[in-house]
Amino acid sequence: MKRQRNERRQKRINIIFCALVYIFLFLPISVIVVNSMNATTSKPYLTWKGFTLDWYARLWDNTALLEAFGNTMIIAVTSTILATIIGTLAAVGMYKYKFKGKSIIDGLLYIPVVIPEIVLGISLLTIFARVDIPRGMLTLILAHVTFCVPYVIFNVRARLAGYDGSIEEASLDLGANRIVTFFEITLPVLAPGISGGALLAFTLSIDDVIISYFVNGQTMTYPLKVMESIKSGVAPDVNALSTIILIGTILFVILTQGNLFKKAK
Repeated sequence: MKRQRNERRQKRINIIFCALVYIFLFLPISVIVVNSMNATTSKPYLTWKGFTLDWYARLWDNTALLEAFGNTMIIAVTSTILATIIGTLAAVGMYKYKFKGKSIIDGLLYIPVVIPEIVLGISLLTIFARVDIPRGMLTLILAHVTFCVPYVIFNVRARLAGYDGSIEEASLDLGANRIVTFFEITLPVLAPGISGGALLAFTLSIDDVIISYFVNGQTMTYPLKVMESIKSGVAPDVNALSTIILIGTILFVILTQGNLFKKAK
């Protein structure tokens, strides 16, 4: 009897703990969603004045915000593609070939990951100024590729850890050249690691503020636009766009998880 009471008590404690964790994680998100439907028109837009969807309609008239979001998507997609290609080739090359200084390069890959973003931002700004590259879309893409490549390499290398090189040898023995073998054998095997690295790179790019602040020039991105609006209070139309992004993200997760469950069955 005492054991059952202890089990019930432990179960209640676990439920309360889990509830607190989920509240801590999702309360800020719910505040954004609720405030996107707030009828208030006075700064700092924090007082609840009633329910409305007008901010979603007004969002399409905010050309500056939409342009910033468009810039963010262009930068994120472009830098993700470039970082994924560079990172995949680098990971495969470092896995297959041995050369002097390989361990040093392995160690250097961690620097963009562990270094403070403000230091990396200043370093990139100095380099772009030294080689006389005008700050703008190009410098943003180059900067985002710089800090995204290591994450792609780490994901692909994790996949390579269990890679059986004999399947490549079998492909070559059957008459396929190295290019065909790479695209028909190696690439499909590494696809989960590549896609994971690409998604991580895209997330890091679309979310970056500090490094983008140093190298953006006159090109405004969505995170920078949001940071700029904080001075006068985040307007509900910003919350409306954030809610749309959140819904899109949730739908994407549901879609991908659904496919994973189907494959598991």
